[in-house]
Amino acid sequence: MNVEHEVKLLVEEIQRLGTKNGDGQTTVKFGVLFNDDRCANIFEALVGTLKAAKRKKLISFEGELLLQGVHDNVDIVLLQE
Repeated sequence: MNVEHEVKLLVEEIQRLGTKNGDGQTTVKFGVLFNDDRCANIFEALVGTLKAAKRKKLISFEGELLLQGVHDNVDIVLLQE
């Protein structure tokens, strides 16, 4: 698994599914990303890819780990377009 490639794909999917917030940053709810069919086919481990992108300071979200159902309304913010 190529983490760099998966992170790049994640950024593209956030751009596709997200909307611009007041600061001009693209944001998407975790539930929208998790439940999207295209994302489900691309990412084997979406949560792991999100953590890798967060470590690279490409995205931000509250908390350390996002779980389906519990964190569906958590915003994922794209820090670098």
